Amino acid sequence: MAGSRGTRLTGAALRCYPAGWRRRHGDEAAELAMLLIRDGTPAIWIAGSYLAGAAREWLLPRPGKLVSAAACALLVAAGALGVSVGLLAPAAPARAASTSQVPRATHCRPSSRAPVPAVPPAVGTAQVAIWAAGHGQSC
Repeated sequence: MAGSRGTRLTGAALRCYPAGWRRRHGDEAAELAMLLIRDGTPAIWIAGSYLAGAAREWLLPRPGKLVSAAACALLVAAGALGVSVGLLAPAAPARAASTSQVPRATHCRPSSRAPVPAVPPAVGTAQVAIWAAGHGQSC
């Protein structure tokens, strides 16, 4: 008795979907609902889920072929513009960063306020040294 009532309830919810959706997925959705009801899922939950899906199918616009073609043409045009801008850009050599090290000022010393770790840091961790200068400039 409860199975037939649940089947009627989910069938009514499935009839709320658009006709095209029902032709493609209706039989499968009805079979899934029947299996879920048989496994103990309340029919009202299944019907509620199907009603939410039906509302989503009716309310969310699906892109048509015209919209898809226009979007594709727009993407091709943007790609072509990007390639042409890349080809027309001036070909100046990139500046390399200097690899020489700047000698540290001799008057900089490690800060006495920096805590000394009791245990050496683990392998692969970064170590940070804090330097203090008495002249108000960074070292």
